Order: sequence, then C-alpha cells, then structure tokens
Amino acid sequence: MSGEERPAVRQVASRVVYENAWMVVREDEVERLDGSRGIYGVVDKPDFVLVIPVEGDGFHLVEEYRYPIGRRTWSFPQGSAPGRREADPEELARRELAEETGLRAGTLRRLGYLNCSHGTSGQGFTVFVASDLEAGEADREPEEQDMRQKWVTREEFKALVRDGRITDDSTLAAYALLTMDSTG
Repeated sequence: MSGEERPAVRQVASRVVYENAWMVVREDEVERLDGSRGIYGVVDKPDFVLVIPVEGDGFHLVEEYRYPIGRRTWSFPQGSAPGRREADPEELARRELAEETGLRAGTLRRLGYLNCSHGTSGQGFTVFVASDLEAGEADREPEEQDMRQKWVTREEFKALVRDGRITDDSTLAAYALLTMDSTG
C-alpha cells in the first residue's frame, strides 16, 4: 500500500468486550471508503510458533482433544508464550517442541510467517523446521495432559488429512510451505 492510499476500513472507536489470559475480544466502530460506518469484531491473540519436527521420511505429530470442535485431532507442535507475552520465535519454538514432544532440535530453520483467520484476528505464526532431533522427556502444560505424540511417514500424514484426523489449518499451511521449500 502506498503512503498516500487510505485503508479500505479504518477504526473510529474501539471497546474491549472480553479479556482473559489468552485473548482480548474487541468491537471496533469502523468507517469504510464510502464513509459508511459499521462494526467489526476482532480477536486479539499473540502470535505463535509452529514446529515441523522432521525425522527420516516423516514427521512427529501431537494429538489432543480440541474443546471448540469437540474431538481429538493431530497437528504439528505449536504454541504461544503464556499470558499473551511476546517471545523470541526461535526460543519459543525450541520450548514448545520440547514441552509437547520431549524432542530437542539440533537444527531449527525458519520456514516462513503466515496469518491465520485473518478475517477475525491479526494473529500469525512463524513456521520452523526442526531436525537433528534428540529425544527427551515432555513437560506439558496442564491443558496438554491428554496429549499424545507419534511419528508418521509423509504418506501417513496425507492419509490423516484425507481421513479428517488432521484439520488444523496452521498445520496444513505449514505443510504447504514445507512442500514448496526446495530444501524440505
């Protein structure tokens, strides 16, 4: 966007509707280019990291019960800093990988940055590829006590997607980045 171009929608006023340790929900009064006004609901959450733990011809995945959708699903390890704090993405990636899987990455490579649910939130995530993995003990948070992990081949990963057992948009977007990467 050039320095002279106005945004298509601009904030006129804002109020916090709900807040907790993980998010802020706000309602913004907005004005469109034609001068008409409306409201926009926004969920503010901190950026997070997603780690693709690569080993051999496959990946390590985690599975847990996801309350909003009412079932268990598989995904790549991911998370944000507690209390909506900002954190260095690489440090956070190493911590999340170790907490959720017990794995320590000898090599951690940044693959890219993506936005998720950009119609309702400004939240985004940095994708890392972890390799040269070393096993250790997981140190999961209370919300992750039901978490499982397993290694799957790339073909098994694709089958989990086809079977609806991987439905996490961030995991699928990160996988797409990996497949487009010439070194992945």
